[in-house]
Order: sequence, then C-alpha cells, then structure tokens
Amino acid sequence: MTAVPAKLLRHSAPAACVFVCLLVALTGPAHALQPYNMPVGATEISRKVFDLHMLIYWICVAIGVVVYGFMLVAIVKHRKSVGHKASQFHESVTAEMLWTIVPLIILIGMAIPSSKVLIEMENTSEADLSVKITGYQWLWHYDYIGEDVSFYSRLATSQDEIHNRAEKNEHYLLEVDKELVLPVGKKIRFLVTANDVLHSWWVPDLAVKKDAIPGFINEVWTRIDKPGVYRGQCTELCGRGHGFMPIVVRAVEPEQYAQWLAEQSPEQSVAAGS
Repeated sequence: MTAVPAKLLRHSAPAACVFVCLLVALTGPAHALQPYNMPVGATEISRKVFDLHMLIYWICVAIGVVVYGFMLVAIVKHRKSVGHKASQFHESVTAEMLWTIVPLIILIGMAIPSSKVLIEMENTSEADLSVKITGYQWLWHYDYIGEDVSFYSRLATSQDEIHNRAEKNEHYLLEVDKELVLPVGKKIRFLVTANDVLHSWWVPDLAVKKDAIPGFINEVWTRIDKPGVYRGQCTELCGRGHGFMPIVVRAVEPEQYAQWLAEQSPEQSVAAGS
C-alpha cells in the first residue's frame, strides 16, 4: 500500500524541481512587465501590497508546479501501457494527514503576512491631514477638514473628444478641472461617503480603493512618497455617467502645499476676484 506512493515520490520529486526552475526562468521577466502586473505605486503601503501579491503568486505557482508535476510523472511513468497496475488502497491515515496538514501550513504562511498588511491598511490613526470625499452623480467633492477649503472636481475632457469630433488626448476621461492637491510625506486620512448612490474612490498608485456609501463614512489613508500626478476613477457602477468620474491627485512638497492652501482660502479668493 505504501510502496507505490514512495516509488512515485522518488520519480516525481526531481521532475517537479525541474519544472519549478523552468517556470521561474520563463516567468521571472514578467515581474518587470508592469503593464501586465499590479502597479508598484508611490506609497509604502502600495509597495507592501505589491510584495504580498507577488509572494502569494509565487506560492500558487509552486503549488501548481508540484501538483501538476506529480500528475504528469504519474501519467507518463506509471501508465498501464508500460505494465503498471493501479494501486488499490483506501482510508490511508498518512495521506489524509498530509493533505490536511500541508494546506493548513500553506494557508497560515499566507495569512500571517496578509494580516499584517491588512491591519496596517486600516490604521487611520495619527493622521496629519483629513480630507472628506463625497461622490455625486457624476463628480467628486473634496473638503479639507479644518482648513476651510472645499471644492468640486469635474471631468475636464471636452465633449468634442467624447463624441469623436476631436482627437482624444493622452489623459482622455482621466482629467479634471480641479485636482486634489496633497503634501508628500504626510499621513492623509480620507473620509469617503456619497450623496446619492454608491460610488467608489480608487487611485491604484496610492493603493487606495474605498466604497462611497450614502449615509456612511468609510475611512482609508495614504502617505505619498514622491511628488507627481496620480490618476484614478470611480469603480462602482453609479449610472450612465459612471465613466465620467475621474480622480486626479497632485502630490507636492509640503512648502508648495502650504502655498496652495493659502491661495485657496476665502480671503485670497476674494482678493483675487477684486
């Protein structure tokens, strides 16, 4: 009852190792092909999410290689045409323990790093800045808590481009009339809600995606490492204008942010209007 599995193991293990090495050699460059993978992002959390994604990916690859390697070796080397007979056994305590304990160890190995990242993603405490985000059909409203600064952010793509009367630009349907300006190096808490229907605020480079639900406030946070422009969209089907709710975040140095914030104050706006 145990001789055949042991023999199969001796034949299969070297072949499985060969399969693993071959697959790693073939798929290794895929890590660098970002268009076909998750974005690494511009925050520490986004990089941790990416690393977690790659860890789970390679665990799944290894499981697939081992399982299909054993199957392939069994099919080729232990087929009936070369004289092998099927082993007749049942109620193997060893086998039952192996296929219970091994998956449990694998799941625990996945759960520990996953839990650490998820807990960190949900920790919105000790934020340096809070921004309330409200979704409308079909635009966003931003309110800088405690700064007396708020504005609507609408799609800036022209109707001529949308109706194919003009050539579409590089950021077609991903441009707004007023960007969300944020400082780099600061922990920013987002309070996400909606005024009418379900929306979802998503900026992949910041590893931020949170549903906007009328009557509820969801929290999420980010800390942007480098200045730049980061684009996203609403990812919750919210009506016929769902595709016209882009998000544009401009991350700037703290000094530039302070200057921008001063320019947005009501007093500055009145002075500029006069």
